[in-house]
Amino acid sequence: MNKKFLATAIGSFPHTDAETALDVIFASIPDAPVWPQLPRLGLSEQMEIQYSEGMPRAVVDREKSRMYFDTSGDYSEEFGAFYEKYMEAMDPDSGSGDCSAMAIGREYSKGIRALESRLGADGAKRPYVKVQTTGPCSFALTVTDENKRAIYYNEEFRDVIVKALAMKCRWQIAKFRPFAERIICFIDEPILSAFGSSTYISVKREDVVAAIAELVDAIHADGAVAGVHCCGNTDWSILVDAGADLLNFDAFGYGETVALYGGALERHFGRGGLLAWGIVPTSAAIREQTVEGLAARYESLVDHLAGACGIDHALILDRTVITPSCGTGSMEIADAEKVLSILGELSRALKSVHGA
Repeated sequence: MNKKFLATAIGSFPHTDAETALDVIFASIPDAPVWPQLPRLGLSEQMEIQYSEGMPRAVVDREKSRMYFDTSGDYSEEFGAFYEKYMEAMDPDSGSGDCSAMAIGREYSKGIRALESRLGADGAKRPYVKVQTTGPCSFALTVTDENKRAIYYNEEFRDVIVKALAMKCRWQIAKFRPFAERIICFIDEPILSAFGSSTYISVKREDVVAAIAELVDAIHADGAVAGVHCCGNTDWSILVDAGADLLNFDAFGYGETVALYGGALERHFGRGGLLAWGIVPTSAAIREQTVEGLAARYESLVDHLAGACGIDHALILDRTVITPSCGTGSMEIADAEKVLSILGELSRALKSVHGA
């Protein structure tokens, strides 16, 4: 299967109706549709809360529009029950692979069921279906305990969160496997753009690599493609070391910066890795963009990467996926729909030019 210039999207959309969002998705990226995250529907579809269902000691405070983990008292019984479910599903030797204990219910996602229903009615397998999970670092550094301390710094809770998110990846992959030749599962890690800053000075590189690698390994266990999305500049060698197949970056805003990691990218390409170029902006800048202009920008960035790192130009083209720079959930609907429309047109244009 040829991934060259495949177009897919990041998860969030500004619509409040899943079917309307899917109409946009299927019109623009039919070869790799995604299930839409709809944050404007309310608290349950927010980036972290959407994936909290089933995690022990997770509390969603709807009055204060927040969630936290209650770390007070004795939680050994709840953790024991969680780890038992985890091992039943995930043990590499005896695990069933059934991760429904960490399912994302209808209250937390209208988009999953809507996409499942539409694909089922369609009847034909798509080349790809793309699903997504909030990454363990972004989740655990954003959500706090009852005392408003990031739960990341509680190692017991962090381990549960990592494992729960790994199960949520596999649950999604199993759900959509009947509808696609291959599943792509993105791990969304926007917070990594702040890695190394004074705010997260105590966050260790090896811990970040290990957390993301655990999700990557879970995705690979079901034969899916593991992508990591970060909508800002970061140390891309971290994600290469974590074993990701697909690195998704904001190429519109930070396109030249990936060339700072030539050695890591050589390793990434050497094991068959791809770059997902977020070349279509998810800001008001989309109003001034054309397919021709973005294609020229992409071509210049490929030239820069090839020249700066000594990576074969044709190889970079061959290993290119096209995406928006980030999710469109905070955009005006008309702008978001333009993002998807240009994305699909850009994919087709690049395929035409380069014979994909």
